[in-house]
Amino acid sequence: MSDIDEKHDPQFEKGKELHHVEVSTKEVDTGAALIAGFSGEVDPQEAERIRRKIDWHILPLMCILYWVQFMDKTTLGSAAILGIREDNNLTTNQYNWLGTIFYLSYLVFEYPQNLALQRFPVGKWMSVNIFIWSIALCCHAACHNFAGLFAVRLILGMCEGSITAGFMIVSSMFYTRTEQTLRVGYWFLMNGTAQIISGFISFGVLHIKTTTFHPWQWLMIITGMITLVCAVMFWFFFPDSPTNAWFLTMEERAIAVKRIKENQTGVENKHFKREQMIEALLDYKTWLFALFSALDNVPNSLTNQRTIIVSSFGFTNLQTTLLACVDGVVEIVTIWTGVTIAARIPNSRAYVSFIYFIPNILGVFLINFLPWENKVGLLFAQWLTGIGTTGFVLSLSWLSSVTAGHTKRITTNAIMLCAYCIGNAAAPFMWQSKYRPRNHVPWIIIGISYASCMAIVLAIRFLLSKENKKRDMEGHDDTYDDVYIERPGPDGKMEQVKVDKELLDLTDRQNRDFRYVL
Repeated sequence: MSDIDEKHDPQFEKGKELHHVEVSTKEVDTGAALIAGFSGEVDPQEAERIRRKIDWHILPLMCILYWVQFMDKTTLGSAAILGIREDNNLTTNQYNWLGTIFYLSYLVFEYPQNLALQRFPVGKWMSVNIFIWSIALCCHAACHNFAGLFAVRLILGMCEGSITAGFMIVSSMFYTRTEQTLRVGYWFLMNGTAQIISGFISFGVLHIKTTTFHPWQWLMIITGMITLVCAVMFWFFFPDSPTNAWFLTMEERAIAVKRIKENQTGVENKHFKREQMIEALLDYKTWLFALFSALDNVPNSLTNQRTIIVSSFGFTNLQTTLLACVDGVVEIVTIWTGVTIAARIPNSRAYVSFIYFIPNILGVFLINFLPWENKVGLLFAQWLTGIGTTGFVLSLSWLSSVTAGHTKRITTNAIMLCAYCIGNAAAPFMWQSKYRPRNHVPWIIIGISYASCMAIVLAIRFLLSKENKKRDMEGHDDTYDDVYIERPGPDGKMEQVKVDKELLDLTDRQNRDFRYVL
């Protein structure tokens, strides 16, 4: 039992008015020691200046990396029409397995990756993973059979498990809950940018004529080298936390921590707390978000099927590679508009997600019922199914905003991303040769998944709103109002400094003043 949890003991309740509580620094947030004793409010203009400085130094790197990781992940889909299936003698089932093993590996290593992100510096740990996967991506070009491709895809999945989880942690460290909605949207919409750039790279490599190296191999080498450069940039320039960010002065670091106090989630805590992990496992919202994540990513199997489907509409390989760029444009526009609306309208995350799923349902209907000869109509219907990506993006920032306690947060992140893997790993097998060319069965499953997601986001909102109303009726909870840590003072002697409740690394259930955003 932690020192903080001991305050629920009856003896503490009986005597809490007679003495204050002293806790170990390992129990509290890393930001506590930095701003403990900090008096006064943060000047809004100064806070805004610090926020812009943070944006300038970390958002470009986050956007570049998310663009790179999505481009790398989808190289298999791009390579499908560049000769990888023929050169490696892949059957339909083997090709599907290459998509599945990536997510199975992601699934197996997701929780270890989250534990490592808590234990080690976030930026450095991600850099190591980026470096390993850049090598694995280049090694694709040396593969000549299913076994070789299976091995390198497994390594890619293992390494990528650190990126989205790491970005969710970093976003909650540096930004307020409203800011997180926009920032998560900004780095996630780079998936769309990746589709555009990957489409042009694929178009370009189709024109490379070499006798020993085929277009799909050039694609792997080019994207692998881009990733390697990204790994180096992250190692030297990406910060691990606002408490030690190289581009902030000591005073600016304190302001950076102080300005996110409203989140009531703190910065981070390097000490694993078993009781927080158990709470995460018993929290209903953990599993509702996980169910949403699994179902919403069943349609994500389109990532590796999209070029094959578009080609089946009657377009040439060159036309298909260029048309893939439109998918990216759709994703960029819809994510940007969605997160902007959600950030400007308070407590609108669930409603915005619901609305953005409607075009997806329409797209599924059109693909199933339009005449097969209407290839332009079918193409537009497929583009409609990309609009609902906004719902998953909003769920990432929403989960971070409604979960407090660092160990609990990394546990819920891991569970949600594991569910993401399950949806992605299972879905490729619904794309069977016997369903071609209309693929009615896969598209019906996709439609059911979208409809279920619409119901889940409304259910989450209803339950969290109900909990907020319950807490409003309870009044102020003063259990954690008088907590102190001991630290060296200016004269070298140990002194006791009061720690704000927001920096005690409390969970959202422990802190009854915590209110869930909707």
